[in-house]
Amino acid sequence: MAEFKVSVASADEVRLIAGWVAAEGWYPGDGDETILHVADPGGFLVGRLDGQPITSISAVRQGSERGFLGLHLTIPEFRGQGYGQRIWQAGMSRLTGRVVGLDGTVAQQENFRKSGFRDAWLTVRYQGELSGAQRTAGLEIADARSVGFDELARYDRRFFPAERDAFLSLWITTSGRRAVVARRAGSVVGFAVRRPAGDVDRIGPLFADSPEIAESLLAALAESVGGAVPVLLDVPSVNRPANELAERAGLKESSRTTRMYTGDAPETGRAGIYGVTTLELG
Repeated sequence: MAEFKVSVASADEVRLIAGWVAAEGWYPGDGDETILHVADPGGFLVGRLDGQPITSISAVRQGSERGFLGLHLTIPEFRGQGYGQRIWQAGMSRLTGRVVGLDGTVAQQENFRKSGFRDAWLTVRYQGELSGAQRTAGLEIADARSVGFDELARYDRRFFPAERDAFLSLWITTSGRRAVVARRAGSVVGFAVRRPAGDVDRIGPLFADSPEIAESLLAALAESVGGAVPVLLDVPSVNRPANELAERAGLKESSRTTRMYTGDAPETGRAGIYGVTTLELG
């Protein structure tokens, strides 16, 4: 009888999972797997059938009270045999006692509700070429790596429910990425990152104190890339100005997921989130 076991994924297996994700058309950022792994190395699980990796989930702990699920998939030839459910249970077990979040696809939302998750808001994916964003006069745009890291981390913490310094440091410095901040009167008032993801670019996070600042960051990111490269931007539906900005910048809705939690959704900086960092970590 075939033996199925779930355990913590190795770094090589996390890279393997990234390949599965790309094959599903989820557009992972180039090198995302290495950076995500740093967020909680023990939180990336793989299910092996007779030693062969066939299914995965990330169950990342965030601070002492929260967690987030992602990367839940089984390779096609082993679907419908219960392996995905078994690794799901392992992921949920790792986050026992925490409020757990995820971004659920339409096809899986009812299953998530049966597991105790409740809808919080839609996450709308916009796609296209940035064309309509304009800069605001009097706002300084600078490379995020030129800002004291403690200042950048404090700003990021306004929009995320836990400290994530190790992750954030790699998110802005990995080769091929463009990370920018907006400053006014010497203080950080916005932060955004653009990263390559195969034949598109991903933008996330896009955090800002106002729609005008968010638009200036988008304009700066558009200027940073030569030629017409389409982008993906994941926007929470509860921030209506963020959705309006995405459309004004020339992007069109391409898909939706539903942000769901087993308890109360975090209130952290919701009005300033114009683009989530990554659907794998929230």
